[in-house]
Amino acid sequence: MSTIAFLINLAGATMLLLFAVRMVQTGIERSMGPSFRRVVTQRKDSRVQTAMAGIVLAIVLQSATAVALLASGFAASGILTFAGGLSLVLGADLGSALVIQILSFKLDWLIPLLLAVGGWLFLKLERRRAKQFGRIFLGIAFILLALRLVGTAMEPIRDSGFLPLIANYLKTDFLTAFLVGAAVTFVMHSSVAAILMVVTFTALGVLPFVAGVSLVLGSNLGSACLAVWLTRGMPVASRRIPIGNLLLRGTGALLALPLVNLTPVLAVFDTFDAGQALVAVHLTFNAALVLLAVPVVGLLDAPIMLLLPDKGDAETPQDPLAPVSVLAWNVLDDPKQALGSVTREVLRMNQIVEVMTRPIMELYASGDLRKISEVRALNEGVKTASTDIRRYVASLDHEQMRKPENRRARELTEYAINLETAGDIVARRLLPLAKEKARDKLEFSRDGWNELVAIHERVIANMNLAFNALVYEDIEYARLLVAEKTEMAARERGSRKKHLKRLRDGVESSFESSDVHLETLRGLKALNSQIAAVAYPILYKNGQLLETRLVETIEDDDSD
Repeated sequence: MSTIAFLINLAGATMLLLFAVRMVQTGIERSMGPSFRRVVTQRKDSRVQTAMAGIVLAIVLQSATAVALLASGFAASGILTFAGGLSLVLGADLGSALVIQILSFKLDWLIPLLLAVGGWLFLKLERRRAKQFGRIFLGIAFILLALRLVGTAMEPIRDSGFLPLIANYLKTDFLTAFLVGAAVTFVMHSSVAAILMVVTFTALGVLPFVAGVSLVLGSNLGSACLAVWLTRGMPVASRRIPIGNLLLRGTGALLALPLVNLTPVLAVFDTFDAGQALVAVHLTFNAALVLLAVPVVGLLDAPIMLLLPDKGDAETPQDPLAPVSVLAWNVLDDPKQALGSVTREVLRMNQIVEVMTRPIMELYASGDLRKISEVRALNEGVKTASTDIRRYVASLDHEQMRKPENRRARELTEYAINLETAGDIVARRLLPLAKEKARDKLEFSRDGWNELVAIHERVIANMNLAFNALVYEDIEYARLLVAEKTEMAARERGSRKKHLKRLRDGVESSFESSDVHLETLRGLKALNSQIAAVAYPILYKNGQLLETRLVETIEDDDSD
């Protein structure tokens, strides 16, 4: 009976730990997500600085795997080279080890404080960023609480014969322990959670230190395998970085495994208690890997290219967003398939608009007229898709369709019109402003430029949010989009006020570029509003939206 109770309690504590790690990661992504690209790319030419950026991102995101996925996405879009991306991931693994070090300290006294502050921020404040910080504090509290529950779950079974038997087996068979560590990390999808569990077992004396070291080395392999698995469907350029990380990390872990088990090298950690010694081993392994591998990651470029060569036009066409409609005219008599076809076309429109929007600030900085013309040309595809969608939906037999199907068709058509307007905002408002800035050799003040970049980053993030809301019709995504629309209006007002203050203070660059700055603010705000429009049908359908903000009645002062 004690074994069953142990398994139930351990499973509950493990799920809470996984949920808490995810909660912290989600809160940080939602509060600071758009800034990640800037952190990654501002020093992309220096491997050392890119590795440092990886450390920072892993500490912030609480996940080296999340950083690996970011690096893979940036590599696919050409923002990061293979060497730079691999340096980022290696740094991220060291940052993840630092997170484990911080969370392994005795911080139980922080739990009530974090719960109180986090709960107040999340439940009582309306500002989006404050709520996300509340989510982060609550997540950290839940991590610490989960680790305490793991210790409590061990108490009834610590003196049984079952657990020592397994622990001693793992101690004597370090290869099995290594594979178990890799498998557990892969299944849990979190090296932070898996290693914290092992550290807790070791600190409680349930698991021998040597067995814990083998499990942790296996966890490093499992983490690298996880990134390879999660990027398996991505383009070739995305998959190279996780494969390179697996080769380096897997080789390092396999070389370290006999070293720590067959030599007295672990004696240098004798001054630590068992749990902290295990964390120190993990930190040492990752620090050594960064120091040894980052200077030579470029040497892996050619072998990885041979292993995963580009597959030419079949996989990476030169113009993947060419205006080729995905509307299936042969399924008009099947409403379900027809609406699926319309949804795919709207998603393609959304993607084209995102491709148009993403380089706006780069075009403001470079004034490259050729690229500006290329981006503007993409708007023809958006217009064509919008026209085709309206014609397609008009061709459906609406009398034979159910009410929800008719409503969905109307919603998709309306959003296609919003996307067409969004494309026009980029092509007819923002791109001409980029040309004007280049033609007149205008310069923004540093603060003004940073404000515009931050707002642009939020628009890109909201496009991804809108994509998810459209695909999943998810209420939370929709609510976030509406909250982001309100936040965007506040950011636009704030930037405008700061800009006017700079004018009053006599900042010359602000005066010269004033019209372009203010018009860009209005354009980005308008663009965001068109993107956020996907949220309203979802919220209205689920009873999450009021019909009107006006009061229902007005007192008649002249009535008797």
